[in-house]
Amino acid sequence: MPKCIGLLGGIGVGAANHYYSALAKAHADRGLILSLVMVHADMNQSLAANEANDPVPLALYFNTLVHRLQAAGADFAVIPSVTSHFPLDELRRISPLPIVDLFTPLTAALAARNIRRAAIFGTRWVQQSRLHGRIPTVEIVPPHPEEADLIHRIYMDLAWTGVGTPAQHATLTTLAHELIRREQLDAILFAGTDLSVLFNSANTDFPHVDVAALHIEAIMQAATE
Repeated sequence: MPKCIGLLGGIGVGAANHYYSALAKAHADRGLILSLVMVHADMNQSLAANEANDPVPLALYFNTLVHRLQAAGADFAVIPSVTSHFPLDELRRISPLPIVDLFTPLTAALAARNIRRAAIFGTRWVQQSRLHGRIPTVEIVPPHPEEADLIHRIYMDLAWTGVGTPAQHATLTTLAHELIRREQLDAILFAGTDLSVLFNSANTDFPHVDVAALHIEAIMQAATE
């Protein structure tokens, strides 16, 4: 039997749905039955912590949810959100469960693909923090302020609604091509799980790194090792 995955859902709902669906399919492809429990986290608390640049309250809040996951039988915990990885270090110090983070597989993938210069599609906090400062080997090139605002607005719409539109896809695709051309980028980093409601391998025609996909692979390794 695979290990039981503890998922902190709600940050946002579309992200949790994507992880749930992808993990169920990955288990089925291996002839395994998914073992998963989930709690619903309040996205407002995550956004407030990032706005205040204070990870401690969010770590304490997440820790109460991880205890609930543990009580439900989870063997490890997963945060399906780049923005909500903000309190990762603080949470790990107090969490009763291991945390399978997304930065470990991302760092390995960037090195393997020799990506040295990239821009971020994600919330403004992830953009401004350069992925919370955890990818020092890659030069993160900021978009122009109005472009950063546009990316953030579209991303937050996706996070709250869990639904994307053709217009949003076209807007971000056009911007990705412009950034890659203008800034001579190696790739766009999809540093937000909710982008999965807009982009997939079939409709993405520019160099990119899907952080959620890498995270899901790492979760599968943890669940089946």
